[in-house]
Amino acid sequence: MRMSAWIRQHIAALRALLVLTVITGIIYPAVVLGVSQLPGLKDKADGSLIHKDGKLVGSSLIGQAFTDGKGNALVQYFQTRPSNSAPSDGSIPDGYDPTNTAFGNMGPESIVDTLDASDPKKDKLSLLSTVCSRSAAVGQLEGVDGSRPFCTPGGVGAVLSVMGDRDSHGLVTHPTKVVSVNEACSADSTHPTVPFQQAYEGVTVECAKRGEDYSAGQIVPIRGDASADTPVPSDAVTASASGLDPQISPEYAAIQVARVAKARNVSVDQIKALVDAHKSGRALGFLGEPTVNVVELNYDLDSKYPFKG
Repeated sequence: MRMSAWIRQHIAALRALLVLTVITGIIYPAVVLGVSQLPGLKDKADGSLIHKDGKLVGSSLIGQAFTDGKGNALVQYFQTRPSNSAPSDGSIPDGYDPTNTAFGNMGPESIVDTLDASDPKKDKLSLLSTVCSRSAAVGQLEGVDGSRPFCTPGGVGAVLSVMGDRDSHGLVTHPTKVVSVNEACSADSTHPTVPFQQAYEGVTVECAKRGEDYSAGQIVPIRGDASADTPVPSDAVTASASGLDPQISPEYAAIQVARVAKARNVSVDQIKALVDAHKSGRALGFLGEPTVNVVELNYDLDSKYPFKG
């Protein structure tokens, strides 16, 4: 009798398993798939794919690097946001590897670089120096002023380590030594490094020596004369959380228009019109900020105004 009850329970469980498998594993996915293929939904359900000349070239949801493979911008294309999404082996130096989404994980207190004692290529830049160097590069590429507050003319963070006796609040009152921590001394004695600031409170500023630790000093960022109202927007110098955003701000797109128009030998107004066609407003009218989809814009550029360089 006990065995019969045990068998009946297991048969009932098996039936329930089969029924739920058919419903959740076959019927439900089939219904979802059918709905997703309806007009107006199919493109998004299939991944918002972009085809060019019959070939799949990407997705409007995933950013791409429009560079030469070595980090140099291709002048005929609008440039995307910087990306931290790159494999450690360097096989994709420009980032935008969809299998390796990543973020920099650095905050506003990241202002001091780690200068490798043997190889400058192994330097670990702080968030401040990363932003400074990117802003200078964008400014040079677009022909605008890429200087920013707290950045040196050389494109690193303008930060001093001030050493000396401290008061009760931990502030150095009488400096005895001052070092520009993000500017390394040059190995070439005939062309010595000149710190961005000659003196601080009467003490001559020295350049940093690779491998030295200057954390014992009071770390002082220097504001400088650059305007906070820089033409290089924040999305041009910082990566997104995923590292794969395909959009940029209209402000970043605007400073690139002249370069792209010149490279493709068309008028600025023609490029502006195309940028406007790929501009999206705030979600639901109030969420987020307006954006321009660079991936769609660049492939549309190739279709309408082919590059002949």
